[in-house]
Amino acid sequence: MEREKLRELAALIYPSRCPVCGEVIGANDCFCEKCTEILVRCEEDFSVKGCAGTVAAYEYRPNMKEAIMLMKRGVMGNAPFAFGSAVAERILEKGFDKADLLIPVPMFKSDLHRRGANQSQLIAVEVGRRLGIRVDAKSVVKSVETLPQKELRKREREVNMRGAFKVAAPDVISGKTIILIDDLCTTGSTLAELASVLLEAGAAKVYCACACKAVKNDENEQEDVI
Repeated sequence: MEREKLRELAALIYPSRCPVCGEVIGANDCFCEKCTEILVRCEEDFSVKGCAGTVAAYEYRPNMKEAIMLMKRGVMGNAPFAFGSAVAERILEKGFDKADLLIPVPMFKSDLHRRGANQSQLIAVEVGRRLGIRVDAKSVVKSVETLPQKELRKREREVNMRGAFKVAAPDVISGKTIILIDDLCTTGSTLAELASVLLEAGAAKVYCACACKAVKNDENEQEDVI
């Protein structure tokens, strides 16, 4: 209740806007009514290597592109609240909400500095608030600067991510059940590499939850997604 009132007060100065179309919405709304009607819930039973379970809130459709791109450019607005709320609901539905930690996909330090914030971490904060799970954005780091995944095909993405992450605090990870949080899952290469690193560090189990999942129409279309 306190959180809702704070958002209402903030909206008096900075009105909440739909992350998809930019229309002004209620302080505690996620999307406008029009966009809510056309968003496509992700029902795909996809898998990520090393993960015990996966879920995504929405299919990544053209009408979602601007919202995801704005976050990647550092313009967050209402998007973390909207996507975090949806991801939390899907985690509850899937039944893997009894995790010990939420770990957002980490960014390389120069990318984080340029963007100003990690969109996956902001989504994870909202998920953690709703589910009562601690967000850990320090125990795993991206230690290698990689090529932009959008420029690569599926197998190139897998190679690109190898060795990109390291566990900075193995004692925190060991024995824990972890949910990885990301904004967009395309081929799953990044999440698979992270899951592998966490399991090697002693994690008991790893799940992943994303705001959007690229539509699997054909391999080429999926690989061209941002």
